Amino acid sequence: MKFKRRVFLEKGRLDIAPLIDVVFLLLIFFMLTSSFIFQPGIKINLPKALTSEVIQRENLIIVITDESAIYISERQIDSEELSSRLKIAAQESKQILIKADRKASLGRVVEVWDMCRAEGIQKINIATTQKR
Repeated sequence: MKFKRRVFLEKGRLDIAPLIDVVFLLLIFFMLTSSFIFQPGIKINLPKALTSEVIQRENLIIVITDESAIYISERQIDSEELSSRLKIAAQESKQILIKADRKASLGRVVEVWDMCRAEGIQKINIATTQKR
């Protein structure tokens, strides 16, 4: 006895509403979990060096821009205020980190370095980026 197969092909419809919901949720998830950190500060281009090391200790950071302006804690200071801040740093035995732009005047960097040495600070470092 032969049985006849009754096969009906129906065209189905794919409901894309759940697909859109899932894609939207994934988009929100990735937007919330990604971190876009924009640190406000002074824009400088550090010089590159092959022999640089990572410094772990807390430092007093002095920034010298390409126009030879001096900043401490993102505030521009003059030589007198720098001298008083260096006296305080010498009393607290802090290290100094000089972040000088690669286009900054070498004379200004040496002037700041000499002020640090005159106040009795022995640990003075210059920030660089590593060459790749």
